Amino acid sequence: MPGMRGAGLTRRSVLRAAGLGALALSAGCTGFATTGNGGMVFLSTQFRPVDEAERFRGLLSRSGPAGVSYVTIEDGPFSGQVRSQIDAGATQIGLLGGLHGDLAPLAGDYLEDLTDVLVDLGDRGWPAEYLRLAKAGTDRTWYVPWANASYVLAAHADALQHLPSGADATALTYDQFLDWAIAARRANGNRPMLGLPAGPKGLLHRFTQGYLLPSFTGGQITTFRSAEAVTAWGYFRELWANCTPSSTTYDFMQEPLDSGEVRMAWDHVVRLVSAPERDPQNWRMLPSPRGPRGLGYMAVVAGLAVPKDSTDPELARRTIDALCRPQTQVDLLRSNSFFPAVAARIPDDLPPAIKLEADAVRRQQAAEGAILSLPPVGLGTREGEVSKVFQDTFRSIVLDGADIRSTLDSQARVLQGIMDDLQVPCWAPDPAADRCEVA
Repeated sequence: MPGMRGAGLTRRSVLRAAGLGALALSAGCTGFATTGNGGMVFLSTQFRPVDEAERFRGLLSRSGPAGVSYVTIEDGPFSGQVRSQIDAGATQIGLLGGLHGDLAPLAGDYLEDLTDVLVDLGDRGWPAEYLRLAKAGTDRTWYVPWANASYVLAAHADALQHLPSGADATALTYDQFLDWAIAARRANGNRPMLGLPAGPKGLLHRFTQGYLLPSFTGGQITTFRSAEAVTAWGYFRELWANCTPSSTTYDFMQEPLDSGEVRMAWDHVVRLVSAPERDPQNWRMLPSPRGPRGLGYMAVVAGLAVPKDSTDPELARRTIDALCRPQTQVDLLRSNSFFPAVAARIPDDLPPAIKLEADAVRRQQAAEGAILSLPPVGLGTREGEVSKVFQDTFRSIVLDGADIRSTLDSQARVLQGIMDDLQVPCWAPDPAADRCEVA
């Protein structure tokens, strides 16, 4: 047979062929999107929506080496697919792309050590914090930081005129944010101008995980039921009273912002980017507020990793090199609204909305007292259960008016049960520990 080495099939070649069939067969049941052009499989949890995936494939074809096929997969089954293929000796993947929480749990047994790759790439200006994360608590590098995103505030001029006297829009406290929402509501005939993404597919749980609780308590899991957390949830009740009730239907805030249904909102940068397109001069993107402990913010850090027994480790490394060049990362910002992980000059000709977001993200990360938070790490298919704890807490306390202390105590038991089952360490901003415990 063409391309075979030797006269017969080896056990590994049979397993690889079987694995490739399984990969295709599993597309419908594990969240794979298998559109690709053949070649080395680049399996990624990022850019899953069809339009985002196609834009990235276009960038990859222009800027990367030939022979790479971009295949997307949902977060939940990602780790299981990688582990099962490598454990079976049937790896059909050449390169991996995912968030820190997708990749860090695979470090050691399932990923190649990329310390030498990072050295060969040279100093491209990765933030020290990102390089530390890429080591996953070891002295070796398991992935190369690829891109990052975050969550910010968006505000139209109609809302900005109601900022509290003396408040700096780029350095708001949570108290000033609340006063702003109240003033805007009162000036708008008692109709709230603020909206939050509390719909079925909205990301409001990231607000409580990465912003509200770290800003008030300094943590996410270990401080879940603390006295400071009680204060934070009491604050959220007041804020919600000044949000439009339709917020429970919003998944992407750019849509109600664009329609004028709301004039100020918080969301993921990708879910805000189209709002200012028609009249960018009337919009501002702002850092999230700060609380008693500092400015909590969530960094969505994506990385590139090479799995054990990669089908083409040399091509994988060349692809990493190409995707981590400053110009390629600026192109990714243009196409998919993910920000460079390397030092890259942000050009003046970016779409206005992306320029606005870039400034807000930069201010947020550089703020004095900034507290970096990460999405959950190492939870695999059970991440949804942790998200549900935060969603249920919001529903009980904020929407249904349940007692804050008893709700936090009850949900803390659920959260601790998940942590006990998984035996995973905490993630930022909680301190690293072998066992993550809810205080």
